[in-house]
Amino acid sequence: MLSHSINQSRIITRIMSTTIKKHYDYLVIGGGSGGVASSRRAASYGAKCLVIEGKALGGTCVNVGCVPKKVMWYASDLATRISHANEYGLYQDFKLNKENLTFNWPEFKTKRDAYVHRLNGIYENNLKKEGVDVVFGWAQFNKDGNVEVKTRSGETEVYSADRYLIATGGKPVYPKGIPGFEYGTDSDGFFRLENQPKKVVVVGAGYIGTELAGVFHGLGSDTHLIIRGETLLRKFDDSIQETITDHYVKEGINVHKSSQIEKIEKDEMTKKLTIHLNTSEVLEDVDELIWTIGRRSFLGLGLENIGIELNSKQEIITDEYQNTNVPNVYSLGDVQGRVELTPVAIAAGRKLANRLFGPEKFRNDKLDYENVPSVVFSHPEAGSIGLSEKEAISKYGKENIKLYNTKFTAMYYAMLTEKSPTRYKIICVGPEEKVVGLHIVGDSSAEILQGFGVAIKMGATKSDFDNCVAIHPTSAEELVTMR
Repeated sequence: MLSHSINQSRIITRIMSTTIKKHYDYLVIGGGSGGVASSRRAASYGAKCLVIEGKALGGTCVNVGCVPKKVMWYASDLATRISHANEYGLYQDFKLNKENLTFNWPEFKTKRDAYVHRLNGIYENNLKKEGVDVVFGWAQFNKDGNVEVKTRSGETEVYSADRYLIATGGKPVYPKGIPGFEYGTDSDGFFRLENQPKKVVVVGAGYIGTELAGVFHGLGSDTHLIIRGETLLRKFDDSIQETITDHYVKEGINVHKSSQIEKIEKDEMTKKLTIHLNTSEVLEDVDELIWTIGRRSFLGLGLENIGIELNSKQEIITDEYQNTNVPNVYSLGDVQGRVELTPVAIAAGRKLANRLFGPEKFRNDKLDYENVPSVVFSHPEAGSIGLSEKEAISKYGKENIKLYNTKFTAMYYAMLTEKSPTRYKIICVGPEEKVVGLHIVGDSSAEILQGFGVAIKMGATKSDFDNCVAIHPTSAEELVTMR
């Protein structure tokens, strides 16, 4: 009798768990920047929307990416600027040099985390203002094509919708074939560090590794950067690769070129790491090891239950309108692997919502993935839009492109012993010299690139640049005076 009651209870529970709790016009899996932007825009048109998020609203960018990274960059950059003060005649009673640099990492982390927490609240309040429902939990499609959510309270809820958006982002990759890989952390773990490491090893030549290594070095850590090739930022133009790599080496970052880690050992008493490289070099007494060797799509969403197609990199395949192969299921952002930048996901999300729920004029709205500006918050900053020199030659032929280059020291450094480089490259094509690539390294490159990005997006030519009167004295004036 008891067994019968238990079985009956299980059946009732199963039926209850598959009952649709609520139906929506638009259900978004992933509360990152792209998903939030798309749901808010859809709601502004009157759509009933639900956002499901497993961690914290804002996704990678707000919680463990762009935002807290930029805060750390500001601290590191300021530390360097302060060390210049004496040469500018300031605070000369105090030796403001690298040897006397101190940084209260725990205190700053508390302030930084509080700022991020406030942003989480702002995201949630903005969704409420737009009438978007939010459920915190882990979602996956079931065999009925609906979405099951394992909530934070441990309950299972089922939702359905007319349209679904998958915007779950990505997650860091670990080199699981390397013995001792688990002793390291990833870029997410960087923001969990409670104390500043005296000696740190960063692995990876991409923008994340380049940025984190720059932050650590600027704040006074003994910083080692392990890369497989000869240069950093290999997806960028050669001018950026060479300038940033050379300056990092000059500034004292230990860049281990053509190197890979073979194994990691940990002293359980001291907690220090010993890292063995394939070059026979051994790095001892390492406090932290940070893997920044790539990211992959965040899946595990039951996509096989609805037949979503993935590419060889396990990214969701979408067309130019963010459509997947399954009708009424869409995807954008890092999970579909096309231009993995927060502003791109936001723009794609809004345009998708315009097309699905907006007025007739938006029926063919879609994001143009060409000429997307991007920057690296290295030291100094680097920015890029359009084609690299190699890409331009491949696309148009070397005989059809013209390059404009300049390399100089910004006026700020005229009073200083230590210099930081500035290097600009403009790539033009055809007799009209249309600008198809712009690559800049130097202070304030991120701010400079935003305005020039508009011009290039509008189809600017070199003569358009030349016809703009220079603002003097600035570094950016070089971009409209190059010959």
